[in-house]
Amino acid sequence: MPRRVALLAAAALFASGCGEIGEPLPPLANIPARVTGLAAVERGSRIIVQFSLPTLTTESMVLKTPVKLDLRLGLAPDPFRAEAWAAQAKAIPEGPVQNGIARYEIPAAEWIGKDVTIAVRVFGSNGKEAGWSNFVTVHVVPPPEEPAGVRADPTADGVRLTWQAHGDEFRVLRRTDNEAFAVVATVQQPEWLDRGAEFGKSYDYLVQTVVKAGDDQRAESDLPPAISITPQDIFPPATPTGLRAASSPNSIELAWDRNAEPDLAGYRVYRSVDNGEPERIAEVIGVPSYSDHSVERGKIYHYSVSAFDRNSNESPRSEGIASALE
Repeated sequence: MPRRVALLAAAALFASGCGEIGEPLPPLANIPARVTGLAAVERGSRIIVQFSLPTLTTESMVLKTPVKLDLRLGLAPDPFRAEAWAAQAKAIPEGPVQNGIARYEIPAAEWIGKDVTIAVRVFGSNGKEAGWSNFVTVHVVPPPEEPAGVRADPTADGVRLTWQAHGDEFRVLRRTDNEAFAVVATVQQPEWLDRGAEFGKSYDYLVQTVVKAGDDQRAESDLPPAISITPQDIFPPATPTGLRAASSPNSIELAWDRNAEPDLAGYRVYRSVDNGEPERIAEVIGVPSYSDHSVERGKIYHYSVSAFDRNSNESPRSEGIASALE
């Protein structure tokens, strides 16, 4: 009986078709996907080309390595045809690849004053390729002037950068705490004030000249060495203004205009009696006023006021004012 059941089950399985073996699948082509993010810019005396290597095939499968790169640079025919361009374009030896990013640095001298078109294609390990990447055209100009004499000076309002160079505009890059450099400003004049810099914090700066190189194109200078600075707060508050004195039977009341510095800590009140030397008689925190009760009738008192910040930087004393008890 068990043998009969097994035979019936086997017959049902073959009848249902579940055990049939289909046609073999065609082999994978392993054709690298086309590069779509090629970018190029003129920097100094070189044309910098960069793009990401494909990781998948045209069938969305993982690409087998190694691959071969065919990057070319040449004048573009008018009208543009890829075949005509490729036939006369110059093949560029492969550049370094790091973390999946290919980078080429191509001497630009022979192309100055010309429009050059750049593209790349990637060949798989089996010699197959999907075609040219996006085409990028660069108008090559004489190398932009590298900024010289870059200085970084601390000021009360931030770090002031200055340099010498001619260009249409300048990029300022900044780095803090060994992070990557990032563009923090684009200016038209050879100076910039970094109002966001904080006292006691270290900064590295780079400055780059940029010139126009045709419609919506820019050429960049080489980058000079970075300049470093750790600005310290050595800048006193502004001298207080508007000092006023009002006398009463038992005191002399002083008031003045409030300072606006964000790091203001307070004020110091100075007094001299008759023709004596001024002495500090009080330190006021918060309000711009003071009541002097240590006064006597028959004497003339001369007052002045300074401001100081949280780092004990003190301003010059204000203009003096004289007063006496009623």
